Amino acid sequence: MAERARKGLSGSTRKLVLAGLLAALGVLLSFFSIPVGGARIFPFQHALNVVAGVALGPWWAAGSALVTATLRFSAGTGSLFAFPGSPFGALAVGLAYRLLRRDAAAFAEPFGTVLLGAGVGALLISPFLGAAGGGFLVLAGAFAASAIPGAVIGYLVLKALRRAGSLG
Repeated sequence: MAERARKGLSGSTRKLVLAGLLAALGVLLSFFSIPVGGARIFPFQHALNVVAGVALGPWWAAGSALVTATLRFSAGTGSLFAFPGSPFGALAVGLAYRLLRRDAAAFAEPFGTVLLGAGVGALLISPFLGAAGGGFLVLAGAFAASAIPGAVIGYLVLKALRRAGSLG
């Protein structure tokens, strides 16, 4: 037992702790969001998705994004659109990083968020709008305005973490 404690946290425990820390950071940073229609532009969440996708892998990153969305919605600092918007971006980064093994996987975040997230979001709200196409275009624009700068910020954070030796 003492030897295991000296080696540090196990892989799953380490991922759980990091996912929780990233979710908590997402909630803390959620006060820096910009309301646009029914959504909120929140580039820091997408930056955190980038870090999570690279550091944790696709499934842990998507889980962390869902926890963040739930906490933000519960606290009133997020909207329902965080649920379809955020996890797909984190998942896309994690899958792209598995394939590429390069920090440029950060730029998969907007593809996941805009194409998949806005698509799912449009399907959810289309009964209220009457047409899925219009809903998709509105959500895709709002999601892109948040995801693209967030991916750039996330990429820069990855580079800084690598320089500091904090990322493997």
